[in-house]
Amino acid sequence: MKLFLKYLKPLVGRITLGMSFKFVGSIMDLLLPWILAYIIDSVIPQKRITPIIWWGVVMVICSILAMLTNIIANRMASRVARDTTGRVRHDLFEKIGSLSTAQFDRFGVSSLVSRLTTDTYNIHQTIGMSQRIGIRAPILLIGGIIITATLDPVLTLVLVAVLPFTLITIYIVSKKGIPKFAQLQKQIDALVTVVRENVTGARVIKALSKTPYEVNRFKGVNQDLVAAETSANQTMAITPAFMNFFLNGGLTLVILVAAFRVNSNLTQPGVIVAFLTYFTIILNAMMSITRIFVAFSRGLASANRIEAVLVMPADLKTQSALPILNEEPQSPLISFQQVNFHYPDGASVLEDISLAIPAGSTIGIIGGTGSGKTTLMKLLLRLYDPDSGEIYFKDRPLVTVLKEELYDAFGVVLQKDILFADTIEENIRLGRNLSDSQVEKAIDQAQAREFIEKLPEKRQFQLEAKGSNLSGGQKQRVLLARALAGPPEILVLDDSSSALDYKTDAQLRKNLKQLTQTTKILIAQRISSIAFADQIIVLDHGKIVGH
Repeated sequence: MKLFLKYLKPLVGRITLGMSFKFVGSIMDLLLPWILAYIIDSVIPQKRITPIIWWGVVMVICSILAMLTNIIANRMASRVARDTTGRVRHDLFEKIGSLSTAQFDRFGVSSLVSRLTTDTYNIHQTIGMSQRIGIRAPILLIGGIIITATLDPVLTLVLVAVLPFTLITIYIVSKKGIPKFAQLQKQIDALVTVVRENVTGARVIKALSKTPYEVNRFKGVNQDLVAAETSANQTMAITPAFMNFFLNGGLTLVILVAAFRVNSNLTQPGVIVAFLTYFTIILNAMMSITRIFVAFSRGLASANRIEAVLVMPADLKTQSALPILNEEPQSPLISFQQVNFHYPDGASVLEDISLAIPAGSTIGIIGGTGSGKTTLMKLLLRLYDPDSGEIYFKDRPLVTVLKEELYDAFGVVLQKDILFADTIEENIRLGRNLSDSQVEKAIDQAQAREFIEKLPEKRQFQLEAKGSNLSGGQKQRVLLARALAGPPEILVLDDSSSALDYKTDAQLRKNLKQLTQTTKILIAQRISSIAFADQIIVLDHGKIVGH
């Protein structure tokens, strides 16, 4: 609920204006049955055609006003829903970008995707429907009751006696329905997870002939989603059924009581005609309220999921820096001091890591699969904070370094890095203000010139998502060019030459040696890739076993 209020508050003026138009349109709708009753009971008995025509013109004017004001109000409601959802989606996307890696893991990629798509769509529907129907339905309901009370208080009491039963029904169903919609969104997350895995791993699935297995797996999560949606909709479907029962029962009672009152000359036929029309209006208003109730239940569940991300506090906060005392002239650029780390709900990954990396030096890190090489770099990039120990950058604890300053110092090629669906040049620039000469130099240093010049549009060649229209070695060279284009103060290459042939890898090592002002951290599987390093660190089961 707080989410709705926060984002709707700046649009209060537009919402109020739209509500005013909707109010006028609803009043016009309410006037029509009253005018009809007046014509039947008061104008027609005069046996004069002119008053009937004039009152007919009044009804036409009311109908036109009702139509025009409702159209204007609905258009304004759609714009408010569009603008609000756009801001929610923008802020949610921005917040997701600021989440730490641990928080990202906690929510899950699939859940974040569905919150950005399905949940924001539910909010759009809720806001739009609340303005289009949520204003009109209560006005018609309350206005209809007030006008019928002026026409015949006894019949109105019969009608009002039914309303408490409808309110109790709405309350009971809401307590059961809202949690079911929250569970439904979780099932959507599970479905998105399976779809993402199948799209991403399509080649592997086909190569291993696992398509039937994946079809059955999708069938399972799809059936779970269908069951969750069926359960939620069945719960909410109780509301209109009971509403129909109560209101139609009330209508039957009204007709019976009205028959006796007309027979006793206690009321007039025109009043009964108007009363039945108003009862239909009230019935439709109540049905509209149930529709809003269903949409609001779904929207509230989605709003809670989005709000859970938006209010998530930063868990990698930059701490206040302490003054540096007795700074040594030759102190290392980076140092790890007795660092220990384990992933959430996982075993220990790094134990008692201590090492120093001087500025401008080259350090090679090697070790078996799962030895902690990549995790070491994640701590250096502050994607996670260590459980204990301290990491220093330029004689300052890493936790006191601003993220902008830290990331500006790095050029990184991670083990599972990403190319975007854009040109090669833009993938290298990555939104940075780099000159053409810097891009060209990085392409040469990364040994990418040879294949880029053979492409149809060279640097402007359009890559597909994840660079799927390049070979493994070509992708690695574009990623290397991106990391080198900065130029970076610290270059981190995490197994970034595994797809290169020996000749290209040797030339790359030669180019890296020439970067004397850059501190280079190389993680590799091949000893030849780090043999020229100033230091070589050997990791095994999260511990330094060789230096």
